[in-house]
Amino acid sequence: MSDIDPFVLRHLKDVQPVLYWLDEDPLEPDSHSALIGDLTTELCIVGAGYTGLWTALLAKERNPGRDVIILEQRETGAGASGRNGGFCNSSLTHGFLNGYRRFRKEIATIERLGRENLDEIEETIKRYNIDCDWERTGELRVAVAPWQIEGMREEAELRNKYGDNVEFLNKEEIQRRVKSPIYEGALFDHDGTALVDPARLVWGLEKACLSLGVKIYENSKVDWLEKSNESVVVHTAYGTVTALKVALATNVFRSLVRSARKYVVPVYDYQLVTEPLTPEQRASIGWAEREGISDAGNQFHYYRLTSDGCILWGGYDAIYNFRGKVRQEYEFSPETYATLASHFLKTFPQLEGIQFTHSWGGAIDTCTRFSPFWGHKGRIAYVMGYTGLGVAATRFGAATMLDLLDGEKTERTTLKMVRRKPLPFPPEPLRYFFIRLTQWSINKADQNNGRRNIWLKVLDRVGLGFDS
Repeated sequence: MSDIDPFVLRHLKDVQPVLYWLDEDPLEPDSHSALIGDLTTELCIVGAGYTGLWTALLAKERNPGRDVIILEQRETGAGASGRNGGFCNSSLTHGFLNGYRRFRKEIATIERLGRENLDEIEETIKRYNIDCDWERTGELRVAVAPWQIEGMREEAELRNKYGDNVEFLNKEEIQRRVKSPIYEGALFDHDGTALVDPARLVWGLEKACLSLGVKIYENSKVDWLEKSNESVVVHTAYGTVTALKVALATNVFRSLVRSARKYVVPVYDYQLVTEPLTPEQRASIGWAEREGISDAGNQFHYYRLTSDGCILWGGYDAIYNFRGKVRQEYEFSPETYATLASHFLKTFPQLEGIQFTHSWGGAIDTCTRFSPFWGHKGRIAYVMGYTGLGVAATRFGAATMLDLLDGEKTERTTLKMVRRKPLPFPPEPLRYFFIRLTQWSINKADQNNGRRNIWLKVLDRVGLGFDS
């Protein structure tokens, strides 16, 4: 890292590789025992992140008498659900424009269902009294280069035609909200995003599931599925679950359905958190309404204020490792943290001297259309591919997966986005070079006023989703 300014590195001198959301939180629940022996159930869910917990909760709410078991290979919320930035966005398609390009004929329905889904999450949090620092702040997507302003007004007008509540802000208007010398304008989504403590949301959903009679077994990695006409036997190291139906909520981890593996790759995303801002530091940046913020580049940052006045800052790099390896050592990246700190100080130079206290990273499941997809055959169903915008979308994904398992034809199951899968990734080593070339091209586009090279234009033409 000899090319990194020592001035930047000084802001990282006290950073610890600790997940901010889990740092001495008194609400963290007790662990659950592993599965020992053989059980039977109506519904077995593999994975205790957001998707798995929402599936269990909705299954019990629809049918309180249904027996439901969750098997988790580590502990509840140990994956992306417990370590994300806490942006709970109504979009089901990784942003309106991504969905509009792919599902134009049904985007009005998708947007409405997304808004309804976000409202239902808020109602669930209230109903079960989940303490998760829920704030319906809205979100600012800021332009940090003049070329990014192009199309923002048109996007606002288009989205409002489909029922959203967004507003274009010019340079003066965004500077009144949040003070940064690099802001040129913004798109303000007034009510389509909430901020949440992601770990506390996991724990609250876990507690709600337990209150309804759901059984959770941790440290119970599922090794394989044995299918028959009458049931599915779910095999773990120390026991089995014989289930009438199985819902797979494994996301970035290797799917138990072999045919699904070609549709997703794991990419690593990283985050930093500052020490709490002083009143003087807070006044220097404004940000009185606490909106969630992301920038409008192809490689973008996302950032927010925490409940105790820190700034969480993440995104930009999305790192893919050869053959899609997912390893614990990949969750810490000094080079990426230095890059993030450098960009933070360019955005808020008035915060020079502030110290970062927490750093972490983790893998998210990415597909070529940047939005979830489903699979269903017989007694087994899955949903995956959220691509980093799944805090809210997981509830919709779970509800749709239950519809498929229960054989119910609903407004959700008739959607093209539910019925069709994304284009698969090529096999290795082509996959690695394909992703690296795309990332290089996206970075070049950001440096060249958004102009896309021949490679990106080809991807656009064939419908691959690297334009978000």
